[in-house]
Amino acid sequence: MARVWEEGASGGSGSTALVREFPAILVAVIRNVAAVVGDQVAAFELGIVCQVFGLDRSDDGLPVHDFAVCAPRPGPIPTTSGFPVQVEHGLERVAEADLVAVPAWPPLDAPAPEPLLAALREAAGRGARVLTICTGAFLAAAAGLLDGRRATTHWQFAGLLARRHPRVRVDPGILYVEDGPVLSSAGAAAGIDACLHLVRLEHGAATANALARRLVVPAHRSGGQAQYVEAPMPPPRTPYELAELLDWMQQHLDRPLTVETLAARAAMSPRTFARRFKALTGTTPHRWLLERRLQLAEELLEGTELSVEAVAVRAGFGGADGLRHHFAARRGVAPAAYRRAFRRHPP
Repeated sequence: MARVWEEGASGGSGSTALVREFPAILVAVIRNVAAVVGDQVAAFELGIVCQVFGLDRSDDGLPVHDFAVCAPRPGPIPTTSGFPVQVEHGLERVAEADLVAVPAWPPLDAPAPEPLLAALREAAGRGARVLTICTGAFLAAAAGLLDGRRATTHWQFAGLLARRHPRVRVDPGILYVEDGPVLSSAGAAAGIDACLHLVRLEHGAATANALARRLVVPAHRSGGQAQYVEAPMPPPRTPYELAELLDWMQQHLDRPLTVETLAARAAMSPRTFARRFKALTGTTPHRWLLERRLQLAEELLEGTELSVEAVAVRAGFGGADGLRHHFAARRGVAPAAYRRAFRRHPP
């Protein structure tokens, strides 16, 4: 089943938009991470993987991973930004990894080394995850890991990926999608979203949120990458015109917030408000509220002893039945089972 992120929206036929899956059915626990590069590497995308998995932030209570960068031919690897990166490890390092990250794959016209493709297939075959950022999806596709699976890449290259690998179900409108052993993300900064998704799967929402604060990025981004595609559209009055209302909504998630109520606070008609809200956030008011309520429910389940009924009321679901329905649909697990997996025990 494919798991996608576009602010909790359904991802297509047979797909369910989940931010987290119950740990008992995860592919592998991530302790060992290898980032693979070729004869050239994209510095920004490699930097994302290094920031999330390669730094020791144990002083902040964040997880530490055994991390390395490897290449078919170790040594100085030039970056697309003009400076080299010294790579110490060969492909034998991939055999140890629980997560193999492909931080973009420049240049696209260069054939991928067969030993690298074989290493990716072997990793996926033994249960490791494969993470691709931006054009890294081309390498996973060349290895056959995306055949019949849903995947994404930077919107500029989605058409090329679909033409070059017709068996891949390319979706250019989402920030990332997990299908089978491969988690593919859209261009550049979408790699941060995908990495935080993996941290959230492994360690819970509180850890992912803490890491996001360290990275000075949102723990969740609204909408898919379609909002970043070049298209003629009228400029918004200001990107911050709904900031005060969004803060108010976040503080009143326990209330029944209708479009009519929110439009009145924004001094707009309901139709105009719904249109402006989606233009500015990339999602609908309903989906925005649903995802924020699920996030609040996660935090309460992890960090408090409130009953499921009390969590449901405080998060705005009205009662336990509503919370169970949406939690199962969006997270793939019951609230009680989620609490057992991710509860933070006080010292």
